[in-house]
Amino acid sequence: MDFNYDEEQQALREAVRGLVGKAYADFESRRQTVADDPGFSEKVWTQLAEMGILGLPFDEQHGGMGAGAVEVGIVAQELGRVLAPEPFLTSVVLAGGLVAAAGSEEQKGELLGALSSGESVPTFAHAEPGSRWQPAASAVTATSSGDAWTLSGVKEPVPHGARADVLVVSAALPSGGTGLFVVRPDASGLTRVGYATHDGGRAAKVAFDATPATPLGSADDRTEIIARVVDIARVAACSEAVGAMEVALHTTSEYLKSRKQFGVTLNTFQALTFRAADMYVSLEEARSLALWATMVLDDSASGEQAAEAASRASLGVSRAGRHIGQEAIQLHGGIGMTAEYSIGSYTSHLTALDHLLGDGHHHLGLLAAGVAGYDEVDPLP
Repeated sequence: MDFNYDEEQQALREAVRGLVGKAYADFESRRQTVADDPGFSEKVWTQLAEMGILGLPFDEQHGGMGAGAVEVGIVAQELGRVLAPEPFLTSVVLAGGLVAAAGSEEQKGELLGALSSGESVPTFAHAEPGSRWQPAASAVTATSSGDAWTLSGVKEPVPHGARADVLVVSAALPSGGTGLFVVRPDASGLTRVGYATHDGGRAAKVAFDATPATPLGSADDRTEIIARVVDIARVAACSEAVGAMEVALHTTSEYLKSRKQFGVTLNTFQALTFRAADMYVSLEEARSLALWATMVLDDSASGEQAAEAASRASLGVSRAGRHIGQEAIQLHGGIGMTAEYSIGSYTSHLTALDHLLGDGHHHLGLLAAGVAGYDEVDPLP
């Protein structure tokens, strides 16, 4: 099995790294960008569109590039390296992925075209207060009157929900199951209250009060589609986390080589060097898991295979992210806790990624629930 990127994939990585690396050449640039709404750079968002990044996973007929999971993972990893706040994961992979999977041809042409060109920032309004990363919706309900549909209830947190131009909303259907609906930001009965998250991102509480909505494709049960697209986004989030962990480890290693204590640099102390080596092991394990899960998706895996790969990778990356983030702060000492220094923000973003689509405990539970389904083997004598 070949784990090396081909020439086009290498070129993609270099192009994205050149763009976001210049935009966020130092941590202060990123800190200034997330300080003000909308929490990301509209200029960088447009530049990503001009490079074709925002349309990367979509069909060419809908304004996309027709790329696969490996290319999406490359972009996510490069964005993770600089903690780029642009909503590639939530708007392109998640919301755009749902439109591509469930929308009508007309909706795909309109919504994906606007997203690919950088004119639109869609988001997926799915999480509900008290919910635990399930593909079904219950707190927001859909009601039909003839061909017209309205939504009522609350979604929170909704990534970039206050800025989004298009809301893709999951809602409980009258006949059972979960449907997907498109809501425009100027719809009546729609209330959005935005706020900053701990890692500098943006989220919102979105309330619907008999808000007009249009079914995404058809008003059928979309639970399986939601589960599939969320699994794809989980694997992309793993790649983004790997990019962040790479820089966290590199920053920590450089700090140990330059910071002096008792007249010598910190890397002179063997115990600290061993801890940094353990961080490297965690990083490489996470990288392997993320790449393996990406290749599973790229191999047109079934829904069950994709779900298992996403959970396995998410669990491993969750544990690695927690280990590397905590050790990075510990090895930096007090400076690692300051807002002005980058390492705390990397740890904060790794935590946010961990909780976005299901943390390690959640995926451990999913994997444990399926243990009984494996074939039994006789113990060795």
